Amino acid sequence: MPDTTDPDADGLTVGQVSARLGVTVRALHHWDEIGLARPSLRTAAGYRLYTAGDLERLHRIVVYREVGLGLPGIRAVLDDSAADVPGALRAQRAQVAERIDRLRQLSAGLDRMIDAHERGLLLTAEQQAEIFGPRWNPDWTAEARQRFGDTTQWRQYAERSASRGPEEWRAVADATAGFDRALGEAMDAGVTPGSPEAHQLVERHREVFAAYFPLTRQMQVCLGRRFEADPAFAAHYDGIRAGLATWFRRAIDASARAHGIDPDTATWE
Repeated sequence: MPDTTDPDADGLTVGQVSARLGVTVRALHHWDEIGLARPSLRTAAGYRLYTAGDLERLHRIVVYREVGLGLPGIRAVLDDSAADVPGALRAQRAQVAERIDRLRQLSAGLDRMIDAHERGLLLTAEQQAEIFGPRWNPDWTAEARQRFGDTTQWRQYAERSASRGPEEWRAVADATAGFDRALGEAMDAGVTPGSPEAHQLVERHREVFAAYFPLTRQMQVCLGRRFEADPAFAAHYDGIRAGLATWFRRAIDASARAHGIDPDTATWE
């Protein structure tokens, strides 16, 4: 049996090679099994021993593995005298460049998602005024973040916001403005809360509002209360038509009752 007290003279054990090259024992065993890097020596007990030549081949395997070549490619580079090594490395470099580009895109997406969770709207103050109108207050989003930032609804809103640019937000603003006009026209036409026409508007409100987060009927009832009681919301709806905030709240309540929900006990859920 070889004397392994001086492993460099008679061979290195698997454990010694693993420590020296920084590869796992499992990897060394696998490379041996597939014939990529077999130890040249065995002890009388059958333990693998790697010679200096074996170690040199292992060094080359590690080098090519570190630049991303797969084991078949490494085998070709080491064993095929006709292998186009520069060509194989250029192909690998192209794959790495593609992965880098994907990672950069992923990083940019993560940055947008972080910003959306922290800021809400990923628009400048000028873009917000242009899209939502001169009465829009850019501070409203920060106030909403402080008030609702730990809720599921804020997270859902942030997830939607992260994927939107100015044009997507313009479409949301246009849909909201169109709905507001329809509310005013319905009130002018004498539509009664609880009528089929009013129910359709209440459903349309939930669809339009889904641009921010899914709105359950109970949550809609809670919003209806705010539309009437909150001075800013009431001013918005009453600015469209006098008394519209109350009319809209009554329409929401009537629709809730039609779906078996008591508006007086509805909660944010």
